[in-house]
Amino acid sequence: MTTAQDNPFKSKTLIAAGIYNLIYGAYLVLFPNHFFTITGMDLPRYIEFWQCIGMIVGVYGLGYLLAARDPIKHYPIVLVGFLGKVFGPIGFIGSLIKQTLPVQFGYMIIFNDLIWWVPFFLLLKSAYKEHQFKV
Repeated sequence: MTTAQDNPFKSKTLIAAGIYNLIYGAYLVLFPNHFFTITGMDLPRYIEFWQCIGMIVGVYGLGYLLAARDPIKHYPIVLVGFLGKVFGPIGFIGSLIKQTLPVQFGYMIIFNDLIWWVPFFLLLKSAYKEHQFKV
């Protein structure tokens, strides 16, 4: 079994992602209008949906922190997070094409999704290699 000591980069990546998600999730729950105000966007009609997204982001953060103890063993948590980080920008592009979200929303995509692509991909690649040889 691999441990956090065997995978310091992987564990630190998940710890950073976990802390980030917990903080950002709390920000969305506690200050749901703030992002819209500072970017000049209209406030959403049902702010509770935005707060619910914040709760989901925070739950992902908890998952990343738990997975940090053994990133290879808990790769499914990382895989689910990675898929969300890929599908989020795809949905954003679709919204830009349909003109249902303003381009300012892209700031969120950069910090919540794009910056995590490479570290999560590398972690998943490592997990795949380790599990491939155990089959």
